[in-house]
Amino acid sequence: MPDKPRYAGGLPSIKSTVSELIKSKRVRQNINNLYKMNKHKGFDCPGCAWGDEKDGTFKFCENGAKAVAWESTDKRIGKQFFAQFTLKELRDKSNYWLESQGRLVEPLRYHCDTDKYHPISWQQAFALIAQKLNGLDDPNQLELYTSGRASNEAAFLYQLFGRAFGTNNFPDCSNMCHEASGIALKQSIGVGKGTVVLDDFNHTECIFVFGQNPGSNHPRMLNALRKAAKNGTKIVTFNNLKEVGLQRFASPQAPAELFGLSRTTISHDYLTPKLGGDLAAVRGIAKAILDTYPQAIDHDFIKHHTQRFDAYTEVVNATSWQQIEKQSGLCKPQLEHAAHIFATAKNRISAWAMGITQHRHSVATIREISNLHLLTGAIGKKGSGLCPVRGHSNVQGNRTMGIVERPTPDFLNKLQRRFVFAPPTKPGHKTYDAIKALHTSASKILICLGGNIAAASADTAYAQEALGKADFIVNIATKLNRTHVNLKHDGLLLPCLGRTEIDRKQGVPQIITVEDTFSMVHGSMGSCEPISASAKSEIDIVANIADKVLGARVSIDWQRYAADYSAIRDAIADTIDGFNNFNHHIKQPGGFHLRNDAAHKCWNTDSGFAEFFTGDLPSSLYPDDVAEIVEKANEPVFTLQTLRSHDQYNTTVYGFNDRYRGVNGKRNVLFMNKVDMQFLSIFSGQRVDVTTLWNDNTKRQLRGMEVVEYDIPQGNVAAYYPEANPLVPFESVGEQSITPTSKSIPVVITLNRINLEAAF
Repeated sequence: MPDKPRYAGGLPSIKSTVSELIKSKRVRQNINNLYKMNKHKGFDCPGCAWGDEKDGTFKFCENGAKAVAWESTDKRIGKQFFAQFTLKELRDKSNYWLESQGRLVEPLRYHCDTDKYHPISWQQAFALIAQKLNGLDDPNQLELYTSGRASNEAAFLYQLFGRAFGTNNFPDCSNMCHEASGIALKQSIGVGKGTVVLDDFNHTECIFVFGQNPGSNHPRMLNALRKAAKNGTKIVTFNNLKEVGLQRFASPQAPAELFGLSRTTISHDYLTPKLGGDLAAVRGIAKAILDTYPQAIDHDFIKHHTQRFDAYTEVVNATSWQQIEKQSGLCKPQLEHAAHIFATAKNRISAWAMGITQHRHSVATIREISNLHLLTGAIGKKGSGLCPVRGHSNVQGNRTMGIVERPTPDFLNKLQRRFVFAPPTKPGHKTYDAIKALHTSASKILICLGGNIAAASADTAYAQEALGKADFIVNIATKLNRTHVNLKHDGLLLPCLGRTEIDRKQGVPQIITVEDTFSMVHGSMGSCEPISASAKSEIDIVANIADKVLGARVSIDWQRYAADYSAIRDAIADTIDGFNNFNHHIKQPGGFHLRNDAAHKCWNTDSGFAEFFTGDLPSSLYPDDVAEIVEKANEPVFTLQTLRSHDQYNTTVYGFNDRYRGVNGKRNVLFMNKVDMQFLSIFSGQRVDVTTLWNDNTKRQLRGMEVVEYDIPQGNVAAYYPEANPLVPFESVGEQSITPTSKSIPVVITLNRINLEAAF
């Protein structure tokens, strides 16, 4: 078992932050950046989407500081760098190495004859994009990918351009993470967003945390959990790994905790279900409430606001405790204790992240979590509600702005009235569809507004092969990453400004806006000079692409939008609900809240009521034919999940240490339960090969992974993302969500051949 710290935060977080600032070689500037981050008239953190309190001197966390230092660095790369390397050579470099080279400073074009990037002017780049796009046989041969970090204004212009061009192909990073949350919540309560605001955490009596690790993935959430715990709120965690941040936290802003004199216990109860077992666990809690705590059932709420309650109770009563215990990996007394906490609290919040959303049955699991709240009336009142914890900053705002492959008729009608063109109505592609279309050459061109689709996607070999088949790829980015080195034919690499940088138009600094996980929309304005005079804002780049590609085909003044972002916000106010007086509202500190109808007990479902989910527990984590392969295997089969280390955010790897899990200087590791290791006669530090079991005769294997003993349920193993993505089959996706099932992959583990030879 690795030597883990006893708590998250504290002085080690401060030391790590200082180290990152020093590595950026812009210490003074980045101290100023951190002071202004997440404040009114400052800039929004380029990391996670967690919201912020209005008070406090500093509003950043360790990983937010890493994100700022990573972006706001003195290191830069241009034509001299790219003259040294072919893309073939760059593909052999690690993800960490690629991004650590520095900021992109000039537009570049890929030439397949030299296999290198070469400088190109902005005018030539925009003309080339117009030539390529206007040469397509069908607008739907274009894929428009979006990263969560794009601003509301950039996302709105991007979708407007795509629809004016004639396509709804808007694959988005959210398709690979929280897609199940949006689908499930729309089915249950009519709104695909969380129903709580940050202040609700100050007024709740219990918080159920499912499938997430805030200590590394959204550390500012720990401040809310710490405050709630100190107020007497009971926090119950369901996470298959024992994560330090969910056990004890020392706030760096509390002197006694900073210096290790005290710390706050976060979880009142910490349960470790098996991977994919959360649906059964929540069903068990509901069963215990129905059996033992009938006083917690809110019959008035159920009568006036829900449908299918009788069918729900019937399916819960028919689910046996034996089935619940087997699937969840938890015993009846554990779930009864959790039910007691939930039932006896007056107000209740349930929060979840990708540990819930990246399974085959994720939509059903989130609907079952919603059932608990419908059962107890724990929605639409202070201190109660549902809280999907979104990942990247503004990933939620992108969807609000229309980055969706199935836009509503109402939204399309508003676009048509405001901009006088007929938007396409045919459903477009999400990320799964886009990669498949590129792989079959049904799609020809990919434009990426940020992100790293090659590293983020499942089944790395398949995804990178798909990108290699594209005729033309445009990447709009701040730093070099894996996607940028997977071109085979033609493409552009266009440098854009980061969140931390001042974006001036005619000498006037511009404001962009973002939406956090609580549906708060607020302004963001960078505070440091741009890395290069050649770098343009994402808005400027998108507007110029649209202007050059579409010309006089639509009567949209793209250059006006590029010159004045308030004009974009006026257009948003005219076309998207909740944004009336947009430019006025963002002037207020903290921004403004987008109304959530479900939080007001208005249900935008087909029936007009909140809907109980009435499905049975699944028979398997896998499709039937895969389940049969697993059942017939002649060796032990484990369930693998991919996860992030503490030294990364999304696909960006800041370093090779995972402080909270006690891993130092390496990422090619496999976390295993001690009993499983003993059964396989494997010891810590030994090298193993991990092979996926699937139904397509494709060998997916990672060799030489180093075993690390960890507190994880028997039968479950874990490895770092994106390194372990090659083990995730492309067709292994969630029902309805089509999200990669990166948290439930059947694998077998064998001793690495080198280890075997050494043993004999």
